[in-house]
Amino acid sequence: MMTPETAEAQRANRRFLDAALSMPLLTAEIERDLALAWRDRREERALHQLVTPYVRLVASVASRYRHYGLPLGDLIQEGNIGLLEAASRFDPDRNVRFSTYAVWWIRAAMQDYVLRNWSIVRTGTTAGQKALFFNLRRLRARLAQEHAADPDGKLGATVRTRIAEELGVSETEVTAMEQRLAAGDRSLNAVPEAAAAGGSEWQDLLPDERPNPEEVTTERHDAEARARWLDAALACLNSREREIVRERCLTDEATTLEALGARMGISKERVRQIESGALRKLKSTLLRIAGPAAAYAV
Repeated sequence: MMTPETAEAQRANRRFLDAALSMPLLTAEIERDLALAWRDRREERALHQLVTPYVRLVASVASRYRHYGLPLGDLIQEGNIGLLEAASRFDPDRNVRFSTYAVWWIRAAMQDYVLRNWSIVRTGTTAGQKALFFNLRRLRARLAQEHAADPDGKLGATVRTRIAEELGVSETEVTAMEQRLAAGDRSLNAVPEAAAAGGSEWQDLLPDERPNPEEVTTERHDAEARARWLDAALACLNSREREIVRERCLTDEATTLEALGARMGISKERVRQIESGALRKLKSTLLRIAGPAAAYAV
């Protein structure tokens, strides 16, 4: 979350809103003339006259996103960017009022700003997540009147299903977003209340999912042993058998029987026969070298 606005910032916002609301709206004819002057002749004065009366629209949209904890002044500035973007793309020949077109760009600019700044963890990276982020609370409030929520305050199963259907997302995504909105950012260096006496931080309580030193050493030892066994077994094959086994079993992408046959001048069926015989020979050699466990090397 960002820091709250100061009293001075709040007064500045109030003056800005008062000025925006005092601006007269444009008639459809004047609006079209200004839009044409900006589109065709790039007259900056026309652009200024076109967008200034609709700053009130920016302020109106910004007020709807204040509950995300972001400064109103910043929301308005982002909305103004959206307003200018709308002016640069507006086509007056489509017989649509500028305000109708601009509101979509204003809202998009503010939503992008909210998603980038609501949390240090990026939220709403897909269209479904974005729809959930901005509509979950509203849909939950509406549907909660029809379906009872769980006693612990989380979404009820029926409500969760309805929200997923309305927004075209999975119930798992609904649950994940509900949990994300319920929990704010938390520093890993913060001390949990339960561990305040001991002074342990959150990062001290996170499990380390990496292998422990004993597992790393054991795996390295076993890998080296398997490599020695396999090298010794491969030495018992002739050159053609070794090539086929390496190309078919010891590479990331196995070479096809047909490709090997074309390279060696034999049929792919013959390659298959040689491969089968070589693998039997390998297994027999490994069993003789290191016992049953070594047979898993092939």
